Amino acid sequence: MAQSVLMNEQELTALLIREFPQIAVGEEFVVESVGPMRAVMRLRGQDKHLRPGGTISGPSMFALADVCLYVAIMAQIGPQSLTVTTNLNINFLRKPESGDLVAQCKLLKLGKRLAVGEVYLHSPGVEEPVAHASGTYSIPPRP
Repeated sequence: MAQSVLMNEQELTALLIREFPQIAVGEEFVVESVGPMRAVMRLRGQDKHLRPGGTISGPSMFALADVCLYVAIMAQIGPQSLTVTTNLNINFLRKPESGDLVAQCKLLKLGKRLAVGEVYLHSPGVEEPVAHASGTYSIPPRP
């Protein structure tokens, strides 16, 4: 039997807009889909995301991986805004195309206090990932 999510794409988008006004959710960072233990997001690449050489910058890729992992967790546990990144490692594998970037997150462990997941970043239409991230989040205790 398939596990359902506690928050859908629209609810997650609203949460991000409310809790993280510093990122342009809906304009730049888009929640494309969520499901049991997974999420897909898109970074709509703009000039400000480019590094010299015309490719998506490392900080932009890192931010996309981090937000996608957060979204995957929130989809499973509901709106617990104080869930925080405790570790995030990223390996840049190849040069991304300029333009959009897609993040696919899979949660590997979801416990009461910790969540662990991995994120693959791809240029749309390109099979090989441009980056791979793995991260851990701390989930606050429920009152």
